[in-house]
Amino acid sequence: MRLSTAVERFLAAVQLEYGYSEHTVRAYQRDLAWFVSFAAASDRDDLASCDIELMREWLWQRQQQGLAATTIARNVATLKSFGVWLERSRLVPGNPASRLRAPKAGRDLPRVLADEQMRRLLARVEARATVEHPESLRDHAVFELLYAAALRVSELCTLPLSGVDAEARTVRVLGKGGKERVVPYGGPAARAVDSYATLARPALLARAAQSQRAAPPPSDHGALFVGSRGGRLTPNAVYRMVARELGEETGGGPRGPHTFRHTAATHLLNGGADLRVVQEMLGHSSLASTQVYTHVSTERLAQSYRQAHPRA
Repeated sequence: MRLSTAVERFLAAVQLEYGYSEHTVRAYQRDLAWFVSFAAASDRDDLASCDIELMREWLWQRQQQGLAATTIARNVATLKSFGVWLERSRLVPGNPASRLRAPKAGRDLPRVLADEQMRRLLARVEARATVEHPESLRDHAVFELLYAAALRVSELCTLPLSGVDAEARTVRVLGKGGKERVVPYGGPAARAVDSYATLARPALLARAAQSQRAAPPPSDHGALFVGSRGGRLTPNAVYRMVARELGEETGGGPRGPHTFRHTAATHLLNGGADLRVVQEMLGHSSLASTQVYTHVSTERLAQSYRQAHPRA
């Protein structure tokens, strides 16, 4: 069997059988396309040639191209998943990637907004929210919920209207790996979401239907947040609106929706929340994923110490 054929079967399996996210499948597809191209260029596009030496040669070439350690680590993870599948499918006698090791990389601290920055940003968005402009009410609800519930952008965009419990002030979201969790949110987010759901969402759907000269979708796709054409609000649209607002605030680093998730987690820990509670809220399967936010808090403490202590 050709290596490229095995890769196609692997990608179909992780998407259709294992239910991996679109983001993960795209990353696998991209990495393995490069790997297959490398194998073909050296006349080794057959499964029998797919061994640890071929993989190591490809990873070495990637390193020589100056790629970041995080990228190489992702390449290794892709090859390991592919190797496990090859062995389980009995296409090879063993996992050719079992002895691969990812390079160690320093972990960058995520961008986090200060309390005052977040209050200022949310106040700015709220001041623009009016019934006459339903998108502004929607955007206000998006910002409040991203921060209040520390949601991933994919979780926000796929959140169904039925997933909001206004009385309990919770949202039921579907996270990575198809894991469902219930996350609380506070009063400001509750008011913003209620205003959007009762006033702006119906207006957006009605306007979209009128422009298309068609009947409104039957409770349409059921998504809480909708775009100007009546469909689900897309992650790209959320990225754009968040980037605009974060551009108004000082500080470097990413300007995407994940900044709100990082900020919420850090503010919770700074406020005394238990690490495992924050882990549950974020939907992290491993506590190690959550502990990066304790590093953020420690770094900020150290920075304040260096600036303020006379003997620092």
